Parts: sequence; C-alpha cells; structure tokens
Amino acid sequence: MSKDFVVQGAATHVEQYGEGRPALFLHGVPDSAELWSPVLGEASRKYRCIAPDLPGFRRSQLPQNFVFSLDGYAAWVNDLVDALGIDEPLTLVGHDWGGIFGLAWACKYPERAGRVVVMDTIFSHLYRWHPWARVWRTPVLGELSMLLMNRPLFLSEMRRGSVALDDAWLAQLWNAMQENYRTRFVTLKLYRSLNPPRLLPWQPLLQALAASTPLTVLHGAHDPYIPGWTTRLFHTEDVRVLEHVGHWVPAEAPAAVLAALGVPATDNGGTQT
Repeated sequence: MSKDFVVQGAATHVEQYGEGRPALFLHGVPDSAELWSPVLGEASRKYRCIAPDLPGFRRSQLPQNFVFSLDGYAAWVNDLVDALGIDEPLTLVGHDWGGIFGLAWACKYPERAGRVVVMDTIFSHLYRWHPWARVWRTPVLGELSMLLMNRPLFLSEMRRGSVALDDAWLAQLWNAMQENYRTRFVTLKLYRSLNPPRLLPWQPLLQALAASTPLTVLHGAHDPYIPGWTTRLFHTEDVRVLEHVGHWVPAEAPAAVLAALGVPATDNGGTQT
C-alpha cells in the first residue's frame, strides 16, 4: 500500500506491507523505496514493513527548511516515525545513506530502536569518501557531473557497484532520476554535509547503541565504494560479509537481508548471490 505522510511540512511517499511489528527500511543514493522490493514481500510475513522515499528523492518532497546535517537526518527520521504513529521500538534497516540517516536517529533515540540492521554504509570518522563522492563534494565540479550524467555512464557505474543488478530495475531507476532532477542536487547536498570528522563525536553514541541494541552489519565483499575494514567500526560482532555481492545488497542478496531479520526466505524471497 502506498500513502503520503506529511513530515516536516512536506509530502513523504511511503510504501507499507504487512501488519506485524514495525520495521523501517531506509534506502540510499540514488535509490527509492523500490530498492527494498525484493525483500518486503517476504519480510511482511513477520513485520509491518515501512519503506519511504527519503526527502527530495523520487516521490518525496524536500521540506522547505530541511537541515542537511546528522542532527537534521535524525530529526527527519524521528518526525517520520511520529507521523506513522509508531510508539513502540522498531526494527531499523538501512542501506548506504539510509544507514547514515538511520544510525544518526538510533544514536539519538536509542529507546525507539529495538534492532538495527545496516548494510554497505559508513558511520565513522576514519572513512574517506570514494572518488565519485569527492567529485560531488566539490563545488562546480559536482554540479557539472550531475548535469552531464547520461544513461550509459549511469548504468556503467551502477554495474560497477553491483554487477548482478537487474536490467529492468536499473531502467526504472534511471527513468525516475530523469523525472526528478531535484534528486541529483539533493545528493550533492548530502555528500557536502558530511565531512567524516564530524562523525567523531557520534562514536560514543554508536558504541552505546551497539551495547544496548542488537546491531547487524551486512557488507558486499565486492563493494567498490566502502572497504571491508569499515565493518569493524560499528562496535558489533554480528558482521556478515557476503561473497560475490557488491554495493546493492538488497537487490543482489535479498535472502541475506531476510536472514538478518529472522525471516526464512522462500522461493519468492530471492536467494543470496
């Protein structure tokens, strides 16, 4: 079921499936709620699955006074949870920038996070941005890269991130980006908002979260953007490295995501690559 909720004064598109305990699925760049499509059907047997488009992405509006900062991202997630009427601890699932949004929220509101599963994301001051992120963080150069982005370049880079991505899914993602140019420039603001040293004060909060809340980290062994050593920086022993998988774990290895959520995969739930 699709529905728009008002979050910080802006319409926010949300996909919902199932009626169990709440689980919030947050996508990254350049995705939308559809990233989780291979997972939500099976996960909805156990959870009330909630998958929004992040602010400024695809069908979600960008709030007029949206704050591009870790505190701002945590506030947006918290306001979304309030708009959804969730008053019990939920399961948080985040990929890429969705992991950053979600971890900032869980660190600030640990009582609202009953369990956390993140994949191919970062939350440490020790990380250094990948080459494309450095381009996007550079004024003028970042704008030019977004304006000059074309279908062959986009598809090539996505394939570099995850070689097994489905052609139809990639075509749908490109078409969505064409329909909403705003997403490109929201992406620039996201990357420019986060110098890794800004994550240093958050490390005690992350450590406390991992000590009090089950925290699982999934990582595609062939992720070209986030090195494997970063998985040791989440203060958890539950780290699952997925061989033959790239950056887009939900699309390539939905069964691994379902397993982390305690949902046995059926034939319809996908299998790990």
